[in-house]
Amino acid sequence: MPHAPDASPDSRATIHQHRERAVPDDAPAILAAGIVAHVGIADDQGPVVIPMTYQYDAKEPETLYLHGALNSRLMQAVASGAPVCVTVTLVDGLVYSKTALNHSVNYRSVVAFCRAAAEQPDADRKRAILDAMIGRYWPGRGPNAGYAPAPDAHLNATAFVALHIDAMSAKTRTGGSKGPGDDDPSVPGTAGVTPTQ
Repeated sequence: MPHAPDASPDSRATIHQHRERAVPDDAPAILAAGIVAHVGIADDQGPVVIPMTYQYDAKEPETLYLHGALNSRLMQAVASGAPVCVTVTLVDGLVYSKTALNHSVNYRSVVAFCRAAAEQPDADRKRAILDAMIGRYWPGRGPNAGYAPAPDAHLNATAFVALHIDAMSAKTRTGGSKGPGDDDPSVPGTAGVTPTQ
């Protein structure tokens, strides 16, 4: 089975804050479970981050697929081969504490540094990527039975870009609140976790 990119061959993918939360081996599973990817680029107009749906399969751990309008600023920048940063975060719970400073969030996240892959998908691959993405968001849903397959005209009007992941980091926070007095019933206030999933 192919291996996911190294967790931090690139200094940008090195975790500096809360290093104990690093979970590099979990990166493929987090990407496979994610719903929204925030895709960051910088072009002549400056930086921009846009939320997008995406396709990722842990069996192909070095590649992430984006699709969008051919004439979109983001897709043109992504296809150019310029550096791209893709962030996926799963929020598992809202952590509340008896002290303001110790409120937090339980999460799993990946930050991936990418460039357009040397080989881009052909028409058949585009269709397979789209069907796989729909199946990832709606497990068991497939073409013909669940929806009409995309006609060639729609695929030709859509940009599909394969991104090669050069480096990535994964991080998580789990557990309850960690503020002073949070586990002491004699301290006024409340502490705990509100699950979000």
